[in-house]
Amino acid sequence: MSIQAYQRAAAQAESPRETEYRAFGLVTQGLVRARENGRADLAAFVSALDANRRLWTVLANDCAQPGNAAPASLRASIISLSLWVSRTTSEIIRNGGDLDDLIEVNRAIMEGLAGRP
Repeated sequence: MSIQAYQRAAAQAESPRETEYRAFGLVTQGLVRARENGRADLAAFVSALDANRRLWTVLANDCAQPGNAAPASLRASIISLSLWVSRTTSEIIRNGGDLDDLIEVNRAIMEGLAGRP
């Protein structure tokens, strides 16, 4: 079985919640690597931050859709977090700083998606 066939089968078997968890996992791994390597590889550092920002932007856009069935308060919180992620990312890219808060927020979301307190 080719890797593409496996990926298609896995994607078809995943629930939306599992897909979101996997996306957060991949992006958070990138942030952890960026934190460990620092700005030694600036392109990889910025790429990890950009991937995280894009994930949050997709979530915020989904929450802004009229047909989104999530509770309004949850949608508002996700949109607010997305704005914070965008501002924080820009600040880190411009002025430096650590990635700990971004990683911590992502891990908290992952725990929620996994149903863990």
